[in-house]
Amino acid sequence: MPEKLSFNEMYRLCDPDIFSFNTTEDLPDVRETIGQDRAMHAIDFGLSLNNIGYNIFVLGEYGTGKMTTVKSFLSQKALKEPVPPDWCYVYNFKDPDVPMAISLDPGMALTFQKDMQEILKILKVEIPKVFESKEYEKQKNKIIEESQKKQREIFAALEEEARQKGFSVRKTISGLVIVPLKKTGEPLTEEGYELIDEKTRGKIDEMGRILQEKLTDIVRLVRENEKEVKEALKKLEKEAALSAIGHLIYELKNKYMKYEKIPIYLEDVKEDILEHLDDFKVQEEQPPQLPLMKLPRTEPTFTRYEVNVLVNNRDQSGAPCVFESNPTYYNLFGRIEHRIQYGIALTDFSMIKEGSLHKANGGYIVINALDLLRNLFAYDALKRAVRNQELKIEDVWEQYRLISTTTLKPEPIPLNIKVILVGTLYLYYLLYILDEDYRELFKVKADFDNRIDRTDHNIQKYASFISVICKEEKLLPFDRKGVSRIVEVGSRLAENQNKLSLKFSDIADIIRESSYWASKSGSSIVSSEHVQKAIDEKVYRSNRIEERLREMILDGTIIVDTSGEKVGQVNGLAVIDLGDYTFGKPSRITARTYAGKAGVVNIERETKMSGRIHEKAILIITNYLGSRYAAKKPISLSASITFEQLYEMVEGDSASCAEFYALLSSIAGVSLKQNIAVTGSMDQSGTVQPVGGINEKIEGFFDLCKLNGLDGSHGVIIPKSNVKNLMLKKEVVEAVREGKFSIYPIQKVDEGLEIMTGMKVGEPGEDGTYPESTVNYLVVKRLTEITEAMEKKKEKEEEGEEEKKREQKEEEKEQEKNK
Repeated sequence: MPEKLSFNEMYRLCDPDIFSFNTTEDLPDVRETIGQDRAMHAIDFGLSLNNIGYNIFVLGEYGTGKMTTVKSFLSQKALKEPVPPDWCYVYNFKDPDVPMAISLDPGMALTFQKDMQEILKILKVEIPKVFESKEYEKQKNKIIEESQKKQREIFAALEEEARQKGFSVRKTISGLVIVPLKKTGEPLTEEGYELIDEKTRGKIDEMGRILQEKLTDIVRLVRENEKEVKEALKKLEKEAALSAIGHLIYELKNKYMKYEKIPIYLEDVKEDILEHLDDFKVQEEQPPQLPLMKLPRTEPTFTRYEVNVLVNNRDQSGAPCVFESNPTYYNLFGRIEHRIQYGIALTDFSMIKEGSLHKANGGYIVINALDLLRNLFAYDALKRAVRNQELKIEDVWEQYRLISTTTLKPEPIPLNIKVILVGTLYLYYLLYILDEDYRELFKVKADFDNRIDRTDHNIQKYASFISVICKEEKLLPFDRKGVSRIVEVGSRLAENQNKLSLKFSDIADIIRESSYWASKSGSSIVSSEHVQKAIDEKVYRSNRIEERLREMILDGTIIVDTSGEKVGQVNGLAVIDLGDYTFGKPSRITARTYAGKAGVVNIERETKMSGRIHEKAILIITNYLGSRYAAKKPISLSASITFEQLYEMVEGDSASCAEFYALLSSIAGVSLKQNIAVTGSMDQSGTVQPVGGINEKIEGFFDLCKLNGLDGSHGVIIPKSNVKNLMLKKEVVEAVREGKFSIYPIQKVDEGLEIMTGMKVGEPGEDGTYPESTVNYLVVKRLTEITEAMEKKKEKEEEGEEEKKREQKEEEKEQEKNK
């Protein structure tokens, strides 16, 4: 029989004397990443390699400090890198639907914007002045007067010629016409025209036609002259305006000469201003077309001369680091906004808004992978941008509209960025397996560990972490005992005496809560009792369901025996994980055997309440039985195993030892102790394998036994390979120290069977038989009885079949004779 565990094997204490400080207030403020050398090496590699596709996926369990570590690392690295250029959008005069993107040195985009605002402000004042100047009016009047003089001379010559030939040029509603005159100089009327002889009328008509043709030619010349005047006036306006804007545009061109696109853009601005000089002139208020219907005055817009600064890195130190907490498509890639005017949605290049990728361009962006995948279009668009190395601002819903609408297509911006996705192990491999693009674009895996070795060096780092948290959040300092208790909590979370948990979010919560309870008790320093208080209070807030289940066991609603002995029944141990709280729950496992050939029947499997791992465990038990008891001759057996009063799925193999014991007990008719619970997995050779949740399982059975009254006979059988995982609560350790509770570590299933039955298991002799008064002897005896009974039954069935055949043959002979 295996020896019981001693109390000091169930919990590894942390000696406070390994610390040289009195409180964590004495420790220096050292901020470092603990236990993530592999992940840090991967992150440094990914950030340093500038080739396409070497973006990073940071994976690990929740609470291991992934995001905090990435932020700290990036902030330090980015400071040493150059500041990326500014970006702005300007109006594209050649193609207004495609705003032009311009790159400038850091801080220069805002300067360029202010320069354009200033030049526009100057032109709004100077251009009207030019048109109001005496010199401009003089030249304008000169052009108009010369034109008018020329027109008067042309008409005067025509009128003189017409007068000499008895005609006159008159104005009518339809325009200028040639009218014949009487000798008195009065216009010839229709009646007078009818009285004239036909020959004279012919002469008048011919001469009128000739003069009308000349008049038509003159009108054409006048119109051409008016067109020339307009062109001359327009040229005069441009020359006058150019005197006001030419030197301003020239100065800006020189200032931004090194930027290829800006001089071209400024030339386009100049030409557009000269084409739209009326916008700069003083606008006279027009009278309303309808009385009492005064419409709002339409002011000219100068938006096309503005500069839309998309990215301003004037105050940036080093490369940008952006942490996008809500990675929607528009938050990442920017948007084109609209304004509603008279029920119509209008937009222009000044309404283009940047996204976080624009801000991070030339640097780094960190995104939570799950949040990215939750947002429609965001993931695919991000891959496309990284692969093509360009950033487009698009209306993502355009392709889904029933009616196509006109919208802007801003010029793409070159993208130079390192993307860091943060997520879980499951998400990483899900994307890696299902998405080929992902493999090409995220080639660096930074895997965060969830635990480290419990060495003195790492324990000192734990103390430094506690110190940093206390100073950052202004918590009470911890003394050496308080720090030691936190270290022990770290081992409990890691479920290993030789490891420490790296789930610092959980550790930080305990630190905060311990400080709270210390301050509430009036202490200025957090010690071990305050840490224990925080743990107990956290359990109390979360264990309502555990207590209700325990009450149901105590009042007999759920039947679990903790005393006496029973055949074919054993107490197994399960773990219930509620997410925020995990606890152990004893479960009654029973087995029944009878003559038959069905083998071992898993009732949970038959009712579809068994998982694959549990089904595998039952098959292992069946095969182990066969290898031990049917090595030389076959056996016949029907048996059933089930978890009593279990109404949810059964999964896992940690109850396979308990199920094996219940099955052998039922076969042999040997009673099993109900004051001892069993947990452990077994293989086909009978070796006991480790299981998870060992601390919660032991504590769950201990709490139940304590309520029923500990008498020193209670205990738990566990795999010996799980001893290193024990970090039991103080109450259990004290009960073991006082001899009220026992823990039995086993390596073979037979060791546990001896504990549960109080009998020797028995080893086979030379003839293959087992000694009497052993478990195996009783098992073989019972199996032999069942097999013999089945053989006798089979013989009787065969004799019955032979008798039936003989009777049938005799009947056939009688029928033949009768024929």
